[in-house]
Amino acid sequence: MNKQPLRIAIFTALYAPFMSGVSMGVHQRVRWLLQQGHEVFLIHPGVNYLYPKEVRDRPMLRLEEVQSFSNFYSYAYPSKPMIFYNSLPEPLHYRYWSDTKLLLNFQPDIVVVEEAPGMIGYYSLFLQGYGRLIGIEYTKRTGTPIISIFHTDIVAYIRYYIGEWAFRFIRPIIPILIKQLSEAYDVNYFSSQEQLTKYKLLAAKRLEYLPYQGIDCEKFHPRNICYDPIPDDQRPTLLFVGRISAEKNVKQLLDAFVLIAAKIPDVHLVIVGSGPQDKEIRRRAKKFESGITVWGESHGTELLGWFARADVFVNASVTENFCTTTNEALASGTPVVAVLAPSTSEQISSGRNGFLVEPNNPKDFAMKVIAILENPALKEEMSRQARLYIQKFDWSACMEKFEEKLYQHVGASKKLEVKGAAQVVNR
Repeated sequence: MNKQPLRIAIFTALYAPFMSGVSMGVHQRVRWLLQQGHEVFLIHPGVNYLYPKEVRDRPMLRLEEVQSFSNFYSYAYPSKPMIFYNSLPEPLHYRYWSDTKLLLNFQPDIVVVEEAPGMIGYYSLFLQGYGRLIGIEYTKRTGTPIISIFHTDIVAYIRYYIGEWAFRFIRPIIPILIKQLSEAYDVNYFSSQEQLTKYKLLAAKRLEYLPYQGIDCEKFHPRNICYDPIPDDQRPTLLFVGRISAEKNVKQLLDAFVLIAAKIPDVHLVIVGSGPQDKEIRRRAKKFESGITVWGESHGTELLGWFARADVFVNASVTENFCTTTNEALASGTPVVAVLAPSTSEQISSGRNGFLVEPNNPKDFAMKVIAILENPALKEEMSRQARLYIQKFDWSACMEKFEEKLYQHVGASKKLEVKGAAQVVNR
């Protein structure tokens, strides 16, 4: 017998046109759930004139792709740019809009909160944000199950956003905040075992591993070489795709590039993305003339082409939590060199589909990249293994597991309702 479709309310801290792995993951998740026949109410940040024009005009997959579904509903909550990063949003305070009213109108079977720390105001140290835990008032009142999905390493992000000095000042209260946040939800899902272990040590509660962050292995594929953005350029190409920001450690890619170019003079580093360090990285890249290309943002088939075109995908970030772009590179058959960070050892089997390197060690990073570029047989085998390894995280397989968890939570809630009603009758 087929399962009854669910009514699912999803709050998210990020959605198009705000660019991140969270945005893309939420969009894919919503679309898949709609295709299965579930009713989905997406509550996402609204965009307005306060954000940079390049954000407002960004050609990402948006609501238009899912609005054709009759079982889709949405609400754009009022937001404003984050004080530490004006290309990303934080919600306006609950005095300006009500999560409880939205849920009372929709009456969901379950509530999903994606990136709860970003909505409550952790990233701005509570100078912005909603000011209270999302969805909790409604779910306590109605007994509706509510789950939280952790996407990013919030502790590491806060450290980068506010600086080392300020972070040392607030560090003692971080376990208190994380414990309070995690205890509010029925369960907090992590896509990375390593990240989950880290947050257990930070006093987080009700944690569970769930590989919810999949990759579309048909969309990201080696055959996308047909979309090669630089078909006449035969140089060995290193690729980075992501935000050009402090937490992504892009500066260290430039430090490593100096060492790589000394050994392989015609190597070409392509940086795809944008962010607060864009101008600084462009300024430093000019010293290398044509050796480094800061491409800017890329979308659609062009981006697919970049992943398939690259000889090595490089990522120096120490804050990743099952990095989306790493998965996209692997699915495209591209070996990855990345620093050892939460989750990277779950994506990269060092020596098989890429290499893991010591954090903040440009020399080690350069040596691993050179080892791949100088050994065609190794590169070919790593490319084959990259594609084989990532297929176990194919989007449909991950979403089936996610869907099953939703049914389990709703089923447990219904049993409690029946038990409670029976106790009342017996009295």
